[in-house]
Amino acid sequence: MKFTVATLVMALATASAKTKKVDMSSPLAADSKAGLKVLSQARRVEENGEVDFTWVAGYSLKFQGCHHMQQWNAEADGEDEPKIQTKRLVRFRLCPSDSCTYADASGCSSGYGDYIIDLNIFLEAYWENKLEMQEWQCEYTRINECGCDDDDGKDDNFNEESCQYACFMDRGMDYCWEGGDPDADDEPEEQEELEVQEYMECAQIEFPEDENRRLEEEEIQYYIGPYCAESGSAILLGVFNDEFCTNFASEGDAGRSVYYDNMAEALPYGSESLVDMNCIPCKEPGDADMQNNQNDQQDEDEVVEFCELAYEQAGKCENRLSINNPNSNACTYMDGISIFRRDGEVIMRDLSSSSAASVFIGIFSATFVAAGAYVYYLKTKLDRAKINLAE
Repeated sequence: MKFTVATLVMALATASAKTKKVDMSSPLAADSKAGLKVLSQARRVEENGEVDFTWVAGYSLKFQGCHHMQQWNAEADGEDEPKIQTKRLVRFRLCPSDSCTYADASGCSSGYGDYIIDLNIFLEAYWENKLEMQEWQCEYTRINECGCDDDDGKDDNFNEESCQYACFMDRGMDYCWEGGDPDADDEPEEQEELEVQEYMECAQIEFPEDENRRLEEEEIQYYIGPYCAESGSAILLGVFNDEFCTNFASEGDAGRSVYYDNMAEALPYGSESLVDMNCIPCKEPGDADMQNNQNDQQDEDEVVEFCELAYEQAGKCENRLSINNPNSNACTYMDGISIFRRDGEVIMRDLSSSSAASVFIGIFSATFVAAGAYVYYLKTKLDRAKINLAE
């Protein structure tokens, strides 16, 4: 029995030392029930029922990386729903706006807060903010920079559409223009583009019908949704064959080949991250017309809506922030996930290379050998006693 228990404990210790993505040396494992509970409770409110985050206006949001892990799906009902569910999380940092930098992957090195949030919640808010900012940039550029109003100073050959098109293209703002060049003689027929914002969560895609793409009598169903790249440094779109976006439609390329076979073009954001590494200012512009929407114009704080939502929904680790009542309820949880940035990529801490773990395994191995030797010594002594009694 002693040998069996010791062997089992040593096997578990060795296995945990080889595990990546979750640092079991942390007091609380990220993928444990307790860890998930901490994350949900980390979104606490103050005693008066509201969180004071007006200070966030002086900070900029910096994407740090993403992480995914497998967990039991307690809500699975029936054979069609997966018993194992993928949980995807995003980690971001709030850096002082005057020190946040694009060049540094971490954004800043002091006076910051770290946060963790569900990937889909973060991505939807991020993308909505991006589209709203692009819309404002287009309108601002058209009015203040392009000079394309057809006023009395223009000659008879002036074309307002051609002027705006040239203005946007010269500035690399092709997202401001729908359609092709208005001066082109024969514009090729435009293929319907993928509405990326519709796939910030897993959603079914209807490919053009093809008689060759049928499985017996039932047509194959495909889904597009975001996932965390293996490096952890990017959020990409992939094609899946289940409604939970768990299983890629084709192995090795995250379903991109399936999309190309059906659409004859590359999957948007299949290789380019949906989220960039820019520092996003959380302070509303001074001009009300530049603020994201009517709700942002009417609220009392100076924080953009995207930063408000991300901050409110996220688990918080604010022990490096000099603010009143910092919230550090999610610090241990984030330590358990063990994401840390190095310029260009996100690294998952490998516990097998941990010196503390190596020392523990060494001590345990020595203890195990000593215990085995002692058991052997007792057995030998007992056998000799039996022989003496027999004589």
